[in-house]
Amino acid sequence: MEWLLEKYLETYIIAGLLVFNAILSFFQEERANAALDLLKRKLRINARVKRDGKWSIVPARELVPGDLVRLRAGDFVPADVKVAEGSVDVDQSAITGESLSVEKKTDDILFSGSMIRTGEITGIVASTGAKTFFGRAVELVQIAKPKLHMEEVVSKVTRWLLIMVGVAISIGLALALLKGMDLMEMLPLTVVLLVASIPVALPTMFTISMALGSLELARKGALVTRLDASEDAATMDVVCVDKTGTITMNKLTVADAMAVGEYKKEDVIFYGSLASQEANQDPIDLAFLSATKDTRVLTDYVLKKFIPFDPSTRRTEATIEKQGQQFLVLKGAVNTIAPLCKNSREQLTGIEKEIENLAAKGYRVLAVAKGPTEGTLELIGVAALYDRPRSDSPKLISELKGLGISVKMLTGDALPIAREMAKQVGLGDKITRISDLKDKVKEDESLLIMEESDGFAEIYPEDKYLIVKDLQKKGHVVGMTGDGVNDAPALRQAEVGIAVSNATDVAKKASSVVLTAEGLEGIVDSAIIGRRIYQRIVTWIINKNIRTFKRVVFIVLAFILTGIFVVSTLDMILLLFLSDYVTLSISTDNVSYSKKPETWNITELVKVGIFLGLSMVAESMLLLYVGFLYFELYNSVDQLHTFVFVWLTFSGYFTVLTVRERKHFWESKPSKPLLLSIVINMIIVSLISIIGMPGIASVTPIEFLTVLAYSFVTCLLMNDFIKIFLARRFGAI
Repeated sequence: MEWLLEKYLETYIIAGLLVFNAILSFFQEERANAALDLLKRKLRINARVKRDGKWSIVPARELVPGDLVRLRAGDFVPADVKVAEGSVDVDQSAITGESLSVEKKTDDILFSGSMIRTGEITGIVASTGAKTFFGRAVELVQIAKPKLHMEEVVSKVTRWLLIMVGVAISIGLALALLKGMDLMEMLPLTVVLLVASIPVALPTMFTISMALGSLELARKGALVTRLDASEDAATMDVVCVDKTGTITMNKLTVADAMAVGEYKKEDVIFYGSLASQEANQDPIDLAFLSATKDTRVLTDYVLKKFIPFDPSTRRTEATIEKQGQQFLVLKGAVNTIAPLCKNSREQLTGIEKEIENLAAKGYRVLAVAKGPTEGTLELIGVAALYDRPRSDSPKLISELKGLGISVKMLTGDALPIAREMAKQVGLGDKITRISDLKDKVKEDESLLIMEESDGFAEIYPEDKYLIVKDLQKKGHVVGMTGDGVNDAPALRQAEVGIAVSNATDVAKKASSVVLTAEGLEGIVDSAIIGRRIYQRIVTWIINKNIRTFKRVVFIVLAFILTGIFVVSTLDMILLLFLSDYVTLSISTDNVSYSKKPETWNITELVKVGIFLGLSMVAESMLLLYVGFLYFELYNSVDQLHTFVFVWLTFSGYFTVLTVRERKHFWESKPSKPLLLSIVINMIIVSLISIIGMPGIASVTPIEFLTVLAYSFVTCLLMNDFIKIFLARRFGAI
């Protein structure tokens, strides 16, 4: 319609904004799909395979189920392989995010994507490609897609605005026909009202607000990879948190030690550190070395020989020399070390109950022994190791709960271990075994339990994705933390997928937020900043509804009563340009945040806008009456247009100052960019209206000051109290 009316500049501006938003959305989608490409590239490796009686190296993509393969230390596992012979220590951190290695022996399955740390095996390929554990992650990432709330918000706002304008224009056209007017005379005004109703600047407002929020989050250690994630964080009411590396340190610590015989607790830790080697960077070795305070390790005792942990022996062994005398020190599983020691059964009897209790709570219990290089060993005692909770986890979990966000812990640990950890960090005691959920026949029953649970134990990687999906079915906006390849589908599906600081590249690509610092603090910051962004966008939406309703209804109503257009097309175009310049600066405004998750209730926001708009329509008609009665503007249509133009601009600026604050407008200061843009625009409008310009007639100083004073009193003072009443009545702002 703008093109038909030969308004070429407006046509180009609107088309340019639409193209800009389309391009932005396209690149966001491409960035999200990059995770799938990375997963596929990871599969391009080679494998040793025996075919036709000969061993050869072939590309992993050529493996088929039933192939006999050989894997050894340092190899990347090319497919899901069932161990036929041998045993290995496997690093599955890229799959599960767990830093501790896992022992695999005959009949166990090695997952594609894991790494062999020690040992070697001969195995049979069980599954390849999309049927592997790794491949299922690829497929889930491909199909996972979060609901984009921004698109829904823009659609609803636009729909309501078009309804307002459509009704008003229909009434105006009907009356014009009854009066015998030429409909072509109504066309310019119709176009102006339609342009005024369509929130062309809303996507830009979203983009600017979220970009500024993303910069603020980056300074706090959270990098946003999907721009609208910061807005989703405002409505997030559930966050699923991985235990290892997020709630805990992902680092083993010696929690306690129990000595036997005449030995002391310090001796258990000391000799355990002698049987450790820092160069191997083994988590258990590092735990003992960091726990010992005895400097004799570096001075009196000399390491002559060290045998690292091997799955076949289940222990580490060190030959130590002191003053020319050599002896052995061993540490390992209790049932491995105890049979090698003399009288071990009698020595362990007194602490067996404590060992069982520690194991039940998730502690890793190791025995330490020493003895001559030739002869029987002597048991020194046992040490309990565990992954300690981060010191700030209880505080940050409490803060998340204070923000109305339900925190649910996800872990593959056994139920007693999960309950103990949840108790330590203040999560709650409602920890559910994931198999118990799956046993429920009725979906509604399992979803209810899922909502009420504080965490889930004994979960498998696929369960994380299903948990996110099920919570979304119940209407929750879900945040999900993760670090391994197995977490990628859940990270992609969640509205707010959060990759922790040590996450794999695949997890980072699939997520919408990447934390650069450890722990939960970045999640708290994301929620708070997201809610501030929400408040700014709500201010824009309410203001847009008020402006549209006021302009459309006032102009149509004035036309019905007077038979003339009270504002020109040029005035409206200039008004739209100046108004958008001011309202876009709302994205920088100083706002407070809610203590509960936000919800997009567009209908309630529209109601607030309509009620405030009604009061402003009444105020507009009163001012028009003043203009006709005291200034006789009905004799000069051009001056009337400028008179109304000044009212519409000034009342709009003061309305922004009113609705930006949920309490009285004077209780917080607007941001400098917002205040500056209002001041500059008011100066521009003042000069235009007093001096005039081609197409716009000037008004007298008294007429200008009358509009300015009237706008201040009605829009900034009277309407502020109406806003407070509406906020209490509807609860939308």
